Amino acid sequence: MTSDTPPANTPTAADAAPDPRKESLIEYPSLFPIKVMGLKVDGMVGAITHIAHQFDPTFDASTIELRESKGGKYIGVTITVTATSREQLDELYRTLSTHPMVKVVL
Repeated sequence: MTSDTPPANTPTAADAAPDPRKESLIEYPSLFPIKVMGLKVDGMVGAITHIAHQFDPTFDASTIELRESKGGKYIGVTITVTATSREQLDELYRTLSTHPMVKVVL
C-alpha cells in the first residue's frame, strides 16, 4: 500500500525555515534613509557619519541632509545607507539609538 504522505521524519517545504528576505517589505539591497535627531553640538554629524560607514562601507557623506530646529537647539541628520539585510538595519538603529548624542532615530 502506498501513500502520498511522506514518512514522518522527512522534512517538507513547510518545515523549512522562512526566508527573512521574503518576510520583509524592503527589497535588499536598497537605499534606505534614516533620520537621526539630537542636540546641535560639535561632533554630532561626524559621529553619525562614522556609524553609517561602519554599517555601509559605501556610504557617501555628501548625501547627508541637515535640518536645524526652529530654536537652533536641535539638529536633524538624514543619512541614506545601502541596506543589505534586516539584521544590518536593526543593528544600525540600535547603535544610533544608544549613542549619547542621539535623542531620536526614525
